[in-house]
Amino acid sequence: MLDFAIFAVTFFIALVAAVLYLYPSSRRASGIPGLNPTDEKDGNLQDIVNRGSLHEFLVSLHREFGSVASFWFGGRPVVSLGSVHQLRQHINPNHTTDSFETMLKSLLGYRSGTGDGAAEAVMRKKVYENAVNSTLKSNFPLVLKLVEELVGKWRSFPESQHTPLCAHLLGLAMKTVTQLALGESFGDDLCPTRTSTSCFFPFLPTHQIWSEIGKGYLDGSLEKSSSRKGHYEKALSEMESMLLSVAKEGKAQRTAFVDALLQSGLTERQIMEDCMVFTLAGCVITANLCIWVLHFLSTSEEVQDKLYKELDEVLGSDPVSLDKIPKLRYCQQVLNETVRTAKLTPVAARLQGVEGKVDQHVIPKETLVIYALGVVLQDSDTWSAPYRFDPDRFEEESVEKSFCLLGFSGNQTCPELRFAYTVATVLLSTLVRPLKLHQLKGQITEVRSELVSTPKDETWITVGRRS
Repeated sequence: MLDFAIFAVTFFIALVAAVLYLYPSSRRASGIPGLNPTDEKDGNLQDIVNRGSLHEFLVSLHREFGSVASFWFGGRPVVSLGSVHQLRQHINPNHTTDSFETMLKSLLGYRSGTGDGAAEAVMRKKVYENAVNSTLKSNFPLVLKLVEELVGKWRSFPESQHTPLCAHLLGLAMKTVTQLALGESFGDDLCPTRTSTSCFFPFLPTHQIWSEIGKGYLDGSLEKSSSRKGHYEKALSEMESMLLSVAKEGKAQRTAFVDALLQSGLTERQIMEDCMVFTLAGCVITANLCIWVLHFLSTSEEVQDKLYKELDEVLGSDPVSLDKIPKLRYCQQVLNETVRTAKLTPVAARLQGVEGKVDQHVIPKETLVIYALGVVLQDSDTWSAPYRFDPDRFEEESVEKSFCLLGFSGNQTCPELRFAYTVATVLLSTLVRPLKLHQLKGQITEVRSELVSTPKDETWITVGRRS
């Protein structure tokens, strides 16, 4: 799935909590330059909190100590890698399971495989990937329909009307992922007319689950508040019950993700767990990729025009199809540059399965190794003008190779990100041909990097007709 990146969840405590859940702690010093623990019990946790996010903490850490640096979480040493060169050297032989799936399922209290052996884990991984791919292929007309409904709504707006990207694209991702995961009939239960950004899954407690996984583990507040923990556990239980009922009763139509799992021989419990992962991760990644790409397009008329030209040449007046998507090379460059510029997933991690070495530094076995992707994605040694949105940079082979190395493209891309790229491509091909996007004057869009990177506040645009 991913060798060097974990998509969807990039907040630190989720990564650390999963490792602490699965592996014994070690107090072996790494000998790598970095911070000493400021607290015997919490390590450098307060330093992370003071910086506002793990990404900002890692930026300062690597600025002070270089591209290989260390810090402490509790009594556990952590090594962070902050350049493509060091990431290229880092080798983790455990490719049998997906790090994100292992992490998220552990936090939810699930097992990450069908059994204790590597063969079962590989089988489970293949079943999941095949289910996502086959579901997208068989339901592509539904994806196109949902996107066309949104674009049709935008085309009806007066050109002066302000359009909220976060609210509308969270809604699109919500409807798309839910209907593809559980069946098209579930779309009638959603609330597409609501515009609040908190309307994540109106009929499901997904937003509360996802929110608490992030903020509740960072400061320990979830454990300290019995009421909050109770609400979280209730929300998780409600969603699990709904997903289990789908698995048991076969409510979906024979083209949904859940049905692909039902045909694989998995247990009802395993089907519920995989549906939970796809529903959570698929929605968050898809929504934020779509939000950011439309935001960046609204800031560059030149990029919009170049994308329009490619879409017109490849598609003409026809809707996009799965077989035409690989021909949209510039569209792929726009999405790649969106992921890079927005630092869509600023942090990833691997557990050091065996003792390893990066440069002259020895990394002991069972050390948590952080990939500071947000630092790497804006490293001036790797990317020219790193803070500029410039899809043309991906015309260079060396740039594409660096991006693949980080796990953002190529064969190692996780199925959730591939799914998000497909939905975003459908959105761009449907939206950019009839409409132009304009940024509101004076609007400042800041990044919130605790989870998958998302704007701190609602992001607004206006849409105009192409002449």
